[in-house]
Amino acid sequence: MFGLSTEKMQAIVAHFEAEMKKGLQRAGESVAMIPTFVTGRPTGQEKGRYLSLDFGGNFLRMCEVDLRGSRDFRITQQQYMVPPELMAADMRDLCDFIADCVDNFLAETGKTDVTMLQMGFTFSFPVNQTSINRGVLKQWTKGFSCPNAVDRDIVVMLQEAFFRKGIPVNIAAIVNDAVGTLMALGYCQPDTAIGVILGTGTNACYYEKLDRIAKWDGGPTGSDDMVINTEWGGFDNERVILPMTMFDRKVDRESSNPRQQTFEKMISGMYLGEVTRNCILYYVDRQLLFNGYSSAILNQQYAFDTPYMSDICRDDEAGDLPETRYILEEILQIRDTTLTDRRIVKAISDHVGRRAARLTACGLAALLKHCSLVDQRCTIGIDGSLFEYYPGFDSSVMQALVELYGPGIEQTVSFSIAHDGSGLGAAIVAMIAHKTALQCRSRQHSA
Repeated sequence: MFGLSTEKMQAIVAHFEAEMKKGLQRAGESVAMIPTFVTGRPTGQEKGRYLSLDFGGNFLRMCEVDLRGSRDFRITQQQYMVPPELMAADMRDLCDFIADCVDNFLAETGKTDVTMLQMGFTFSFPVNQTSINRGVLKQWTKGFSCPNAVDRDIVVMLQEAFFRKGIPVNIAAIVNDAVGTLMALGYCQPDTAIGVILGTGTNACYYEKLDRIAKWDGGPTGSDDMVINTEWGGFDNERVILPMTMFDRKVDRESSNPRQQTFEKMISGMYLGEVTRNCILYYVDRQLLFNGYSSAILNQQYAFDTPYMSDICRDDEAGDLPETRYILEEILQIRDTTLTDRRIVKAISDHVGRRAARLTACGLAALLKHCSLVDQRCTIGIDGSLFEYYPGFDSSVMQALVELYGPGIEQTVSFSIAHDGSGLGAAIVAMIAHKTALQCRSRQHSA
């Protein structure tokens, strides 16, 4: 049911690359291929202190990043939970909450009496970027649905909240989380060519030659390369190639954004648990699980968290699956599960997770081919709890790449976890943007 053959993966890769090329040609495609205005590559010698704000899900993170050169840096950070009610509140309310968190962070770090601070804003939702520090929200994802936000400039709205509250922070750059990951790991590992997010949501970015971006109308940039934000979560919204099951369709139909972010709903942490829950209930309804009985908790949408899948997949098959039993009986309140029940739930979790890894490999394979990197040594920087903590996810992705491109791919392509990717990367882009702005003003004054 959740199987994905090598032949099917090959077809997905071919369609994926074709959709990427369409996105580079014109706006409005499912794989948006958004120019980020981020040009050049970090050297690792950058220095300075900058703020970064990482917002892209249930939490936001404030950081002060001290770039020390020689690929060295230090980060001071604080995480804040976004109240669930703000996920659907008016955008002004959400911006005020974010501003309060920034104000709190400045107070906690002793920066209450300072001149204007420069900040990189990692905003992990689809944005049509119009300059390095301007971006219009295309649509909400990951369960957010705040009104008065779509088709409006996110940076302007948040900067206005800072002004209202007297917070001395200038948003120097808006940075997608995948772009931040690429820049951050590139600061430490110069052969980093692709940045990927595999957590609550998913996305990828890479360095593209400017002359291949047909829709670019921003003129010369001083660099041959520009980072492209693929927004690959929207791949195959047309439902042409991805192997959607009845469970995927149900998750999509009942989501806050039906018929959008199709690829994301099949591989990201936000949705894998819900796909698994729907599959479990399918077997319950046919009296193939739990003697036909569910529970009030299991019947709730998104009650089966993706981290449960990680724990279940990690459970020892040689025993009676005690971790699986604990999750089912103690957390989900399903009474008296049998070993057969637990084995079926483990099998479902294994299959859903493995399919996600193989689909992820399809996206990476398309990027590697598009960039002519299949036979070149390169690093793929990855940030996100799904890739880091889901058992065997990385090896399943690599195995799928081997099926697609042969065993030599293991020698040329490597994965590297980009810790603090969004925070460090956003600070690097903020530094570049701020220095560029100062240089432009200096040239204008000279003229």
